[in-house]
Amino acid sequence: MLRRSAPRHFWQSVTGSLAWGETAAQAASRELAEETGLCSVGRLTDWHHEVYFPIVAPWRKRYAPSDRVNREHWFRLGLPGRRIVRLRAGEHAQARWLHWSQAARAIRRYRPASAARAA
Repeated sequence: MLRRSAPRHFWQSVTGSLAWGETAAQAASRELAEETGLCSVGRLTDWHHEVYFPIVAPWRKRYAPSDRVNREHWFRLGLPGRRIVRLRAGEHAQARWLHWSQAARAIRRYRPASAARAA
């Protein structure tokens, strides 16, 4: 889990947006490397699970005016052991290793109520 830097300070998994022409798997691999420094260290597995949720006010400016819903793709990174995470400066302030079930509970606690209802 990664804790966002100021001003939000909430915990989240590695997240990001698709670049033009990029697949979800390519974006997951790129975002993982950008946000944690972890690249080519494990096996990235597509869980073939998607969650839809509304785009909340703090993030509206990142999307086209007609976009109202965001689609989240889930991936898993299997590692042979713990690795050192190198956080992207200015984006995240702290990293924490959690079992996936603990991480899922942490995300639900910090997700905006409107997004949690739609997910």
